[in-house]
Amino acid sequence: MEKYILALDQGTTSSRAVLFNKKGEICGVEQLEYPQIFTSDGWVEHDPYDILNSQLNAAKNVIANSGISPSDIMGIGITNQRETTIIWDKATGKPVYNAIVWQCRRTAAMCEEYKAQGLEKFFRDKTGLLIDPYFSATKIKWILDNVEGVRERAEKGELLFGTVDSWLIWNLTGGKVHCTDYTNASRTMLFNIHTLTWDKEIMGLLGIPSFLMPEVVPSSGRIGVCKKDIFGTEIPITGCAGDQQAALFGQCCFIEGDVKNTYGTGGFLLMNTGKTPIKSAHGLLTTIAWGINGQVSYALEGSVFVSGAVVKWLRDQLGLIKSAAETEDIAKSVETTGGVYVVPAFTGLGAPYWDSSARGAIVGLTRGSNKAHIVRACLEAIAYQTVDVLKAMEEDTKALNVIKADGGACANNFLMQFQADILGRTIARPKNVESTATGAAYLAGLACGMWSNTDELLALCGQLDEFRPSMEDDTRKRLLDGWKIALGRVRQ
Repeated sequence: MEKYILALDQGTTSSRAVLFNKKGEICGVEQLEYPQIFTSDGWVEHDPYDILNSQLNAAKNVIANSGISPSDIMGIGITNQRETTIIWDKATGKPVYNAIVWQCRRTAAMCEEYKAQGLEKFFRDKTGLLIDPYFSATKIKWILDNVEGVRERAEKGELLFGTVDSWLIWNLTGGKVHCTDYTNASRTMLFNIHTLTWDKEIMGLLGIPSFLMPEVVPSSGRIGVCKKDIFGTEIPITGCAGDQQAALFGQCCFIEGDVKNTYGTGGFLLMNTGKTPIKSAHGLLTTIAWGINGQVSYALEGSVFVSGAVVKWLRDQLGLIKSAAETEDIAKSVETTGGVYVVPAFTGLGAPYWDSSARGAIVGLTRGSNKAHIVRACLEAIAYQTVDVLKAMEEDTKALNVIKADGGACANNFLMQFQADILGRTIARPKNVESTATGAAYLAGLACGMWSNTDELLALCGQLDEFRPSMEDDTRKRLLDGWKIALGRVRQ
């Protein structure tokens, strides 16, 4: 009887469930979108129950529609939108507030206060992160300080904090397991990536009670057991990693210098730096790539807040397209953007700028500008932001192997070719672009015996599509100079 791994891929705008067999092939996919909550300028929330229910329903659907028995699933791997913060009641499981999403900028003023106090190095040396609203720490503090009665309950040990992985695991196990893995812990701005412990000094500074915090566990290993009444049988949870680290693992970036870029809601460039954490001098983050077999590997990361989400904006807010797939042909219908640049700084700028006050703009409009120019400019903006991050990464490491692309937007051939052109480097795209779910499956499969080691996983990697640069150097320089001017318009 064939066995499977079930990957739960909980993203910012949708929840996906993907079944994999021993060959690493996808045997079923189900995806459910859920609402985004925008309560104020730059504020983004999710209902934690929308997250949970959409993920559970996607998982049940993929099992039912694939015609397999839940007993054929050897293990569950979880991957998730990172930094998103949930606090819930330990006894009832009821959240005390909506999930504050990683994109949310409500704590920008708080972060500026910490910077003004000269605490940037204090946080950076311990966590590898910059002080920014992006991370979980100030989101937790905001909930404690602004939701009535929450701080008192937290100090009594009545509440639990978790990123989305913790919330899912707690509910899947019926409240028996409160944990997170090394990768998700490293994105909270509360975890010391050198001692591999929650940092008491940081938690004391922010006034965050230790009672809230989950246990930190390896990314691959037996985490808990999914309770029987969810799928009709108990299934072990054996893998967990934040979405970007899962994608790095799913792309088989096991060698130092290997890089992947995920074109998802945000854009995330990660480089495997091996057993040594590298401190960036160019606005990148030092983070944990994964923890396996008692050994932690590190990564250097550049995060772009709005990548593929700019296409969703074209569809949902502007109504210029009906589907993301249309953008490729629309972009190709014009030879250039006609001088139009879109800077999608809807919630500020991430790496390497870290400018939370920046906001989006369309620059260079003329009377001749039309829909196609704007659509093409949006796709090009995704690529320009990647260039900025990759240049910073090269400066920090002086080492760069192959660049692998994944995520939904990398299916767009126009974007991939423009990315190769504007970078002046070859971009490799796997046949299976579901790298995030694949990484979660690989981590889970290693722990439950589906696969024996990373060499076996490397053998599963198929042929890569390659996009080679063909743009003239002077054209590249002119376009990048225009991008820098556009960036300057949105930064005060």
